[in-house]
Amino acid sequence: MTDRTDQATEHLPRPTTGRSDGTPSLARASGSMAIATLVSRITGFAWKVMLAWAASLGVVNDSFTVANTLPNIVYELLFGGVLASVVVPLLVRAQDDRDGGLAYTQRLITMGMSMLAVGTVVAVALAPLFTRLYMDGSTGEANPELATAFAYLLLPEIIFYGLFAILSAILQAKQVFGPPAWAPVMNNVIVMATIGVYAVLPGEISLNPVRMGDAKLLTLGVGVTLGIAVQALVLLPALRRVGFRFRWNWGLDERFREFGGLALWIVGYVAISQVGMVFTTRVLTAGASGGAAIYSNAWLLFQLPYGVIGVSLLTAIMPRLSRSAADGDTDKLIADLSLGSRMSTVLLVPLSAILTVTGSSIGVALFNYGNADVADAQRLGDALAFSAFGILPYALVMLQLRVFYAMKDARTPTLIMVVMTVVKIPLLYMCSGLLRPDHVVIGVLLVNSLTFVVGAVLGQMWLWVRLGRLQSMRVVRVIVQSAAAGAGGVLLAFGAGLLVDLVLDGTGPTLVAWVKVVIQSLLTGVAAFALLAVFKVPELDPAVQRITRLVRRG
Repeated sequence: MTDRTDQATEHLPRPTTGRSDGTPSLARASGSMAIATLVSRITGFAWKVMLAWAASLGVVNDSFTVANTLPNIVYELLFGGVLASVVVPLLVRAQDDRDGGLAYTQRLITMGMSMLAVGTVVAVALAPLFTRLYMDGSTGEANPELATAFAYLLLPEIIFYGLFAILSAILQAKQVFGPPAWAPVMNNVIVMATIGVYAVLPGEISLNPVRMGDAKLLTLGVGVTLGIAVQALVLLPALRRVGFRFRWNWGLDERFREFGGLALWIVGYVAISQVGMVFTTRVLTAGASGGAAIYSNAWLLFQLPYGVIGVSLLTAIMPRLSRSAADGDTDKLIADLSLGSRMSTVLLVPLSAILTVTGSSIGVALFNYGNADVADAQRLGDALAFSAFGILPYALVMLQLRVFYAMKDARTPTLIMVVMTVVKIPLLYMCSGLLRPDHVVIGVLLVNSLTFVVGAVLGQMWLWVRLGRLQSMRVVRVIVQSAAAGAGGVLLAFGAGLLVDLVLDGTGPTLVAWVKVVIQSLLTGVAAFALLAVFKVPELDPAVQRITRLVRRG
């Protein structure tokens, strides 16, 4: 098959008009979600930056960051992974019931919220054990006592995470996408307001001893939990508009067992991934102060290109993958997998190049304010720059997971995660043993990206065994062309960075960083996409057109 532009767009989801029943078109829904995701990611990152300004990237931020990950981890283990991968299809099928799936949905909410309520109570009671699991108080500068105090205030988020996920699933099953996509923005606004109050309160959080009644500690813990609660509760008006009314409905439905084996494998996937997270956090908190906070912020920046572009593309292509798998049409499934891989490549590799060359400057530009330290800001940027190459492998792993789930195979992703975790853990401890304490976080993010490379290669090999030829050479060719284009952009931007240093010598580091971010980003992006056009990469035009269409329809 020759690589012509018309063939590159052959399997691209076409924009459709809204259906007569009021269901929004796929393109319009995807575009709206892309805009909402962008705003959500920006505001989510904004409050992380504000927290770094207000509390620095030291012990307080580290302790809060560890505690703030616990509710999400417990929720995912209890319900989150299963809900994301299994429950929405069940809700869609239940709409064929005589009552439109009302009783089934009520039973699902009753069962889910009961499990989450019990899990929340147990998690709060076990808060000291959780923080000790993730933090080694014998080394490093992280404070397990402060993390435990935050955990008591933040772990109640578990039940609200679950409520948000269930209500979102109900709305999405009814083809209502806007409110679930925009609700996290409300959460982020509340958290930003909370951090503003935290910043103006006098004094500092007490560390010796840690006091639960500390005004700043209570403000941060209660305010962030309130944000998650509001994120869930703002969906209630949307549910009423679609005619859903809840009442407690106890009892099991036979269909809950339909995906029992699938759900167990998904829970296993989440549990194994969290084993890796335990080791990651322990290595980070045993190093120099600020490791966990720096990791968290660099990870958010790392995910931003995928969160906006990758998720939007997957939203558009996922229905085709599911339909092809359900129909047993292996050729179409392979074609859509190949298309998704190639479109992700031409869009994400240039962005990876931008983050590689501007990473250090981004850290200083965003975080060298308030109580933050320029060395910590530089460390954050370096961590981002060294790990940026992993954005495409990460996107490919996410795409491959969706192919496996479309084929109703949850076992293989779990086994792949086992291999990734086995590779990751020794490398993490090599970082701890071989690197300076202040460089450990850079090594940890580098290990993350290497692990995604392992996962992407392994996933591709496994799919090749399952499906046969995967048009792999087409994908590899686009990856090589995109990498060459990105490298050209990086070289040009690097030269421009040296010139900026000469011209602005003697000015403040923050001003230099901002100038570099703007100039180097533009040069890298323009050069990379221009070289892709020179190389006549056929996927460039449909990929750009797709994103443009999504934004315009948003």
